[in-house]
Amino acid sequence: MNFFGIAIGLATLCIIGMGFGWVIHGERYFGYLWWPYVLGLGIVLIVVSLFLENDWASALLGAFGASLVWGSTELKEQAIRAELGWYPFHAQKIHPPGAETIQKWPAPHL
Repeated sequence: MNFFGIAIGLATLCIIGMGFGWVIHGERYFGYLWWPYVLGLGIVLIVVSLFLENDWASALLGAFGASLVWGSTELKEQAIRAELGWYPFHAQKIHPPGAETIQKWPAPHL
């Protein structure tokens, strides 16, 4: 019997579950303007996963990269939820390099 699929599925479920947490806390302390950096890191991790020989490492890195890509699209929505009072709001956020330029870009949506 091969339990690889079940194990990868459970590991992916945990990665996605942690994605919800980092989006909430990341937006609270850093803000949604970090979305291009998160998106870029996710894409880099997905590309790196294509070149890994180990099946476990490739699958988990690809799932983590995909979670980051998804999270980059959720940061703006999380900012709106925090402003509505659904989540704690932290007014003093750490701004990314180039924040003035990033504010002019439309945030990605799924």
